[in-house]
Amino acid sequence: MYKRILVIVLFSVLVPAAATAQDISFTILYNNVPYNEELTTAWGFSCLIEGLEKTILFDTGGDGEILLSNMEKLKVDPQKIDIVVISHIHWDHRGGLLSFLDKNNKVTVYLPTSLPQDFKEKVKRKGANVVSIHNPVKICENVHSTGELSGFAGWIKEQSLVIDTPKGLMVVTGCAHPGVVNIVRNAQELLKKERVYLVLGGFHLLAYSEPQVKRIIKNLKAIGVKKVGPSHCTGGRPIELFRKAWGEDFFDLGCGARLKIE
Repeated sequence: MYKRILVIVLFSVLVPAAATAQDISFTILYNNVPYNEELTTAWGFSCLIEGLEKTILFDTGGDGEILLSNMEKLKVDPQKIDIVVISHIHWDHRGGLLSFLDKNNKVTVYLPTSLPQDFKEKVKRKGANVVSIHNPVKICENVHSTGELSGFAGWIKEQSLVIDTPKGLMVVTGCAHPGVVNIVRNAQELLKKERVYLVLGGFHLLAYSEPQVKRIIKNLKAIGVKKVGPSHCTGGRPIELFRKAWGEDFFDLGCGARLKIE
């Protein structure tokens, strides 16, 4: 009897704090980068994250009709989503939210404080619970928001998601207006952890020169980012440079792509 109790106590101490219950999966519901030809591609971004304490919809693309159509084709039930996180003010990341709430308003929506008040009121009138985000915050077990980080001379405020796992941190960005390297470093600082397993989303490198993109790649490599999935506003040539730099650790995450991390 005493030995059995001792084993249980030791096991509870040794279990890591990061998410371990099941695989974490990312499904790209909305993107201007094509992948699944059965889906509609359009400028914007939306990613479904499953396998955590809560099912999270990160951004909602720019058009609710397209978002819901793509969800239906991928057999994603809006009712199964618990949390919605909107990264920043641009319409291609929040434009589908109100249509989504017509299908499921029993969610908590995490909105940057910098979003227009009239938009926040529209979300509330749909019946959703609204949480205004400025500082970093824990959203659910092992999932944090970076809080609003500044980009584009400070006027665009953007939050990203950080998922704490035994493999390392997983960072999900909307457009990375504050700079993808800056976002990753903030994630490390927030969780007090160095190892970064995955960074995915829009990296906003369309207007960057090839030397500038290579410098960003060099910095992410120096940080130790293991795997990447750049899409949306990253740009065609920058995406190819990331593909070349990461090889088999690069993921194509266009519209309809699914990524499962065991």
